Amino acid sequence: MRTSINITTFVQTYKMNKNRGSRSSKYRVGRDTEKSLPTAFRERMKQLLGTEFDSFINALSDAPPVSLRVNKDKSSDTVLDILKASFSGEVAWCQDAFYLRERPIFALDPLFHAGIYYVQEASSMFLAHVLKQVLEQILPQKPLRVLDLCSAPGGKATLAASILPPDTLLIANEMVGSRAAVLKENIIRWGHNNITVTHNAPSDFARMTGLFDVIFVDAPCSGEGMFRKDKQAIEEWSEDNLRMCSNRQKQILSSIWDCLKPDGTLIYSTCTFNPGENEEVVEWMLRTFDAHSVELRHPFEGIVSTDKPPFSVRFYPHKLQGEGFFMSVIQKKNGDVSQKNGDVSNSFRRKYSSVSPMLPKEIDKMIDSTGLVTYQEGHTIGIIPEAHQNFIQFLAQHLNVIYKGCELVEINERKLKLLHPLALYKGLKMEECPCYDTDLATALRYLKKEDLSSKELPVGWLLVTYNNIGIGWGKNVGSRLNNYLPNNWRIRMKA
Repeated sequence: MRTSINITTFVQTYKMNKNRGSRSSKYRVGRDTEKSLPTAFRERMKQLLGTEFDSFINALSDAPPVSLRVNKDKSSDTVLDILKASFSGEVAWCQDAFYLRERPIFALDPLFHAGIYYVQEASSMFLAHVLKQVLEQILPQKPLRVLDLCSAPGGKATLAASILPPDTLLIANEMVGSRAAVLKENIIRWGHNNITVTHNAPSDFARMTGLFDVIFVDAPCSGEGMFRKDKQAIEEWSEDNLRMCSNRQKQILSSIWDCLKPDGTLIYSTCTFNPGENEEVVEWMLRTFDAHSVELRHPFEGIVSTDKPPFSVRFYPHKLQGEGFFMSVIQKKNGDVSQKNGDVSNSFRRKYSSVSPMLPKEIDKMIDSTGLVTYQEGHTIGIIPEAHQNFIQFLAQHLNVIYKGCELVEINERKLKLLHPLALYKGLKMEECPCYDTDLATALRYLKKEDLSSKELPVGWLLVTYNNIGIGWGKNVGSRLNNYLPNNWRIRMKA
C-alpha cells in the first residue's frame, strides 16, 4: 500500500520539520522542563523509559554538547594543534570527530569558512560507523553511486564523502530552495570533486529505477530529539503532526525505493523518539517492500540497540553525549527492481556528445586532473570525475542540478576570474599559487568582503590564506587587493 498526502501540506511540513535542529541554542528548554513538555509526549516517554524517565528529563535541562568533525583531507598538523586546544573528548563512533568544551562563534573562525571542520550533532555521526559496516559486509564492490535524499544542511553528505571510496559518486539532494543553497555552500567548503548537488522533490527520483547502491533518508520528522535545543519544536508538537510526519516519511520512502539496486542499502534515520516515525515506519517498509532488516553491530556504551528484527539503534541524551536520534538499515532483496519505468535507468549509459574544454595553463598547473574531465556551462569551467561523467549528464537532464564537481574559473571575453570553490578545493596545489597568508584580523576583514591593502604583494591573482589554508581569492591591482569572496558568503555579524 502506497501512502498519499496533499503536496502543499507536504512541502510546508517538510520545510518546517527539516529546519529543526538548525536554530540557536538560545531556545534551550529551561529548568522547568517537564512542565513545558506536551502531556502526551511525557506519558509516552514514561512508558518507553520506565525508571530512566527522570534522568531523561534532567538531561533535557542540561546544555547540549557541541561537536564537530575535522576535514582531514584539508587539515595540516598546525591547524589540528589549534583546534585540539578546544577539544574536550572524542566522539567514539566517528573518526576525527570531537566534543568542544564550549560553543564558540563559528562564524568568526576562518577555519570554519575554509571547510577545515563541520559542526555536527554527535548522535547523527553514527552514520560513519554504519557506513563502514555497509561497505565491509554488504557493498564491497566499487565505484558506488550514493544518494543522500534529504541532505541539507550537509552533515551526512560531508561525513559520507570522507568515508566512502574516492571513486564513489555522491548525490546530495534538498527539496527546499533556501536549504539547498546552504547545502551547496557546505559541499563547496568540504572541497571534494565527487559530489553533485540537486534541488528536487523525492518524487522526482521515482523514475530512476535501480541506479543507487546506497540511499540515505534522514527524514523530516517531529524533532522530539531536538527538544532541549529547540523550544519551537515543543511549541509545534501535536499528535496530528506526528501522524502527518509518519505519512510523509512513507511517501518519501515509496518515491525512492525503486531507485535502489538489487542488494542495495537504505539507511533511514530521524531525530525523534516517536515509534510511529521510527520502528513503525521500518516495519511498514518490511511489509511493503521485498527487503530485510540489517543488524547494526557496535561496541559503544549508551546506544540502545534491538537484538531482533527490525534492527535499529536509538540515542537518548541521558545515556550519552548527544541528542535524540534513531537509525535503521534496510537492504533490498536480490532481483527486486521494478520495470514499470521503462529504460530510463539505462539511458545514462549512452555516450553524450560533449567536448571537454581546455583549462587555461595557469589553472591546469594548480590541480591534478588525473581521473577528471572538464565541463563548461556558460562562462564557467569546472571538473567532474571521468568515471561518472555520463551519469552526471544524465542527472542534469532529469533533475535540477545546482552544483557538480568543482567550479574552477570563469572566462568572459578572454578575461579570467578564479572562482571561490577552487580556493577551497582539497586538490588545489598550494605550491603553484601565489599566496597571501593573513593574521586573524585580516582574515576576518577579507571574510567580511572588505578590500585589503596590497602593499608589498605581487600583482595579479593571490590565494588569501589563514594558517596556510585557503579562504578565497584576491587580485592585486596595484593600489588595492580586490576581494573576490562571493557576496552571499560574507560575514554579516560584527567581530
